Amino acid sequence: MFVLVLNAGSSSLKFNLFDMGKETSIAEGMAERIGLADANLTFTFESDKHKENLALPTHREALHAIIERLKAVVLHDTPIHAVGHRVVHGGPKYGDSLIVTDEVLADIDTFAMYAPLHNPANALGIRVAREEFPDVPHVAVFDTAFHHNIPDHARTYGIPYELSQKYGIRRYGFHGSSHSFVAARTAILLCRPLRALKIVTCHIGNGTSICAVHNGRSVDTSMGMTPLQGVIMGTRCGTIDPSVVEMLMEYEHLDYNGITDLLNKKSGLLGISGVSSDFREIELAADAGNDRARLARDLLTYNVRQYIGAYATVLDGVDAICFTAGIGTHSTFVRAKVCSKLSFLGVKLDTESNEHGTGERIISTPDSKVVVTVVPTNEELMIARETVR
Repeated sequence: MFVLVLNAGSSSLKFNLFDMGKETSIAEGMAERIGLADANLTFTFESDKHKENLALPTHREALHAIIERLKAVVLHDTPIHAVGHRVVHGGPKYGDSLIVTDEVLADIDTFAMYAPLHNPANALGIRVAREEFPDVPHVAVFDTAFHHNIPDHARTYGIPYELSQKYGIRRYGFHGSSHSFVAARTAILLCRPLRALKIVTCHIGNGTSICAVHNGRSVDTSMGMTPLQGVIMGTRCGTIDPSVVEMLMEYEHLDYNGITDLLNKKSGLLGISGVSSDFREIELAADAGNDRARLARDLLTYNVRQYIGAYATVLDGVDAICFTAGIGTHSTFVRAKVCSKLSFLGVKLDTESNEHGTGERIISTPDSKVVVTVVPTNEELMIARETVR
C-alpha cells in the first residue's frame, strides 16, 4: 500500500511518499518561503536530491507544483492508495483521525478560530489533493488528537465555565503524532511495555511542547488552546500574562492582527536574542559572547526544565525523559543544561553518549534513576500509519 503524506503548513509545504509494506519512504520533499516571489522546492527520489527555485507565490501553486513533479517522476508507475493530511487543530469535536468528507473539511475551516495560522493552509492542502487524487480516501490526522482526552482538571481554564463550553475554550495541545511516536520508541529502548511507563516527552524545535505520558496516554501538555502557549519557541512567546497583551495593544497601537503577528512571528527566541529564530545561530552567537543570545538559550532550557519538574508531580514520578525534534535531537547543550538541574529526580547524564552518539539512544548512565533518551521523531510515518488504520 502506497500512502502520500501531505503537510501543508503556514510557511512550508512538505510531502512524503511511503511504501507501507516496508514502512519506508520512497520520495520526500518540501517547498519553503511560500508567499514570497520564489519558493525553494527540494525533492528526493530514491536518494537523488535536487533543488529548484520556482515562482510560486501561493500555497495552491506550490501544492500543484509538488504533485506535478511527483506524478512525473514517481507516480507514473507507483499508485497512490490513500493520502494522509496533517491537520493542526481538531477543535472540541475530533479526538481521532478520520476519513475526510465535506463535513469534516468544513469543520477544519471552522476550527481556524483556534489555529488561524495553520488550519486554513491545512484545509487548502486537502482541497488541492482531493482535486488531484479524487478516487482515493483522504485522511485527516489531527495534532490535537493524542491530547483530546486529558483530564478535565488539566484542560480547563479559569474563566466562566459557560464560556468555556460555549466556545470550546480548553487546553488542546499539539505535536500529538510526535509525542505518541517518541513515547513508543522510548518504551522499546527501555525494553518495557509502554502501558507501564511514566514518560515526559520533550518536543523541542521551532515549535516546542512538553507532554506527560502515563501508560501511553497524554495526561497533560504545555501548549494550550493554540500552539502559542507553553515554552518559549522560535518566534512564539510562549506563556505570557494576558495583561501584557492589553498593554502592548494600547501603547504600541496594535490591532488584533498586529498583536497576533507580534506574539506569533516576532517574539520567542528571535525576539529575545535579536539574532535569529534558528537555535543553531543562537548557540553560535551565545558562544561568541552575545548576552541576548545567552539569555534566549537560558530561557529555553529553563522553561523546559520547569515543565519536566511540573510533570514529575503530575505523573507521581518519572521513568524516562525523551528529547526529540530539531533542537531536542541535535543540541547537546540543551540536553545537558536541562538535565543538569534534575538531580532531585535521580537523573544522571552520560556525557559521552550525549555529546557523541547519533540516532535513537539512551544518554543517561546505567545507575540513573530516570532513563534519558534521544529519539528523532517521525511524524510523517505516524500520519501514514494512521491513514492505513
